[in-house]
Amino acid sequence: MSAAAQQQEPELTPRRVAAFVVMVFGMFMAILDIQIVSASLPEIQAGLGASSDEISWVQTSYLIAEVIMIPLSGLLGRMMSTRYLFAVSAAGFTAASFMCATSTTINEMILWRALQGFLGGGMIPSVFAAAFTIFPASKRSIVSPMIGLVATMAPTVGPTVGGYLSHAISWHWLFLVNVPAGIGVTIGVLALVDFDKPEWKLFDSFDWIGLGALACFLGAMEYVLEEGPGNDWFQDELVAVLFVVMVIGGITTFWRAFTRENPVVDFSAFGNMNFAVGSIFSFVMGIGLYGMTYLYPLYLSSIRGYDSLMTGQTVFVSGLAMFFTAPLAGILSSKMDLRLMLLLGFVGFGTSSWMLTGMTAEWDFHELLWPQVLRGMSLMICMVPINNLALGTLPPEKMKSASGLYNLMRNLGGAVGLALINTLLTDRGALHAARLKEALSWSNPEALRQLNMMAANLTAQGVDGERGALSQMAGRVTQQATVMSFIDVFTLLTLLFAGLAVLALAMKPPRAAGAGGGH
Repeated sequence: MSAAAQQQEPELTPRRVAAFVVMVFGMFMAILDIQIVSASLPEIQAGLGASSDEISWVQTSYLIAEVIMIPLSGLLGRMMSTRYLFAVSAAGFTAASFMCATSTTINEMILWRALQGFLGGGMIPSVFAAAFTIFPASKRSIVSPMIGLVATMAPTVGPTVGGYLSHAISWHWLFLVNVPAGIGVTIGVLALVDFDKPEWKLFDSFDWIGLGALACFLGAMEYVLEEGPGNDWFQDELVAVLFVVMVIGGITTFWRAFTRENPVVDFSAFGNMNFAVGSIFSFVMGIGLYGMTYLYPLYLSSIRGYDSLMTGQTVFVSGLAMFFTAPLAGILSSKMDLRLMLLLGFVGFGTSSWMLTGMTAEWDFHELLWPQVLRGMSLMICMVPINNLALGTLPPEKMKSASGLYNLMRNLGGAVGLALINTLLTDRGALHAARLKEALSWSNPEALRQLNMMAANLTAQGVDGERGALSQMAGRVTQQATVMSFIDVFTLLTLLFAGLAVLALAMKPPRAAGAGGGH
């Protein structure tokens, strides 16, 4: 190793390790809160007297605000330093959490959830940047699995934690649980973090127009992707208008980014090929991570009729698999070609999706167990090399902005993935239902046999057998069409990750982690 590279090697002290652990805990809270409400929305809806259209904004407002803050955090981190940005974010997040718990109307809840998401977004990239700035390359096999575990496990266990809290106590504790933890994180960061110094003079040239354009671009994009599938896309006037806002905001954001000295978002990290490829992988991992976290509970609630607690207990398996695989992923990353590790992870994820293509309406915990275990293990085996690939060869001065962009790609992958999944579920469900109804003609002997059996059973119970049998048959058709649309989505996810496995082999091997940071 050259003398210059040795000088770049950061000094690792117990104080810095403690500071990093505190920051990781703050990131866990911020990512957990994306999904912690997902299984408990009916309880919140009842508590606030909200409509079914309004209640979805408890989650949507958080996501929109978070996705705006994540890329902005790079510039704010340079201006304010990691210490002050993280402390302000943690303190504000804690206060917003308390206000969410005390909300009495849906409008109050949406406002505080948006603020909670915005401030939470300031904590997430800071941890990734710190991991690759304050730890020497030799420690990456320990640090990368830790942040990978938090980034993947927090959204996976969110519905479980939320379902348990709202059942055992009340939905208010979904937010109150953040208060003591958030106070501890704020104090810990102020006391321990000393990684960098603020550059307050950057505020003098802050690009307010660029900030507005970024907010319009990402906020409108998140809304279009969230609401488009359920509102028939551009048939909805607001979706169409915000799509135009997204395009104008996007063009303005990129123009300001490439023409100003200190842009709100610095895209120069994409000049590093490893970072560019790693960000693409991060985007696709977002599709897999958030898509599957959405699909499992949706199947269990809509087909199996599970409540939030039962759903949480069933999907907790993936989180356990991630937890136990994290140390293995760290060991493999230091001993194995990262391309081969990516190949294993993508093949594993694709296989777990393929196992679900045999799904029926009777599938329960036992049938979902091994696909979930394989998914959890594969996520960790993918996430560690992607983190190392994307951020491991960047110079320290690029790290804060790059970390924001890297995390943004994962969140955008999740948003795009959920929009595609919802569109597919709707369209394919309608197609399958139409085809099944065509097959259920009065000339179909099996259909008539089933109808007569159901009618006889209902008549024996003193119910109008003929009408009840037709109603039951319609319910079966709808259920079967929904299950078939799930299978279509799982098939597409299988093909997506099989393609990624091939792409992983075609990549150039990343330089050794100890080769210095400036390549």
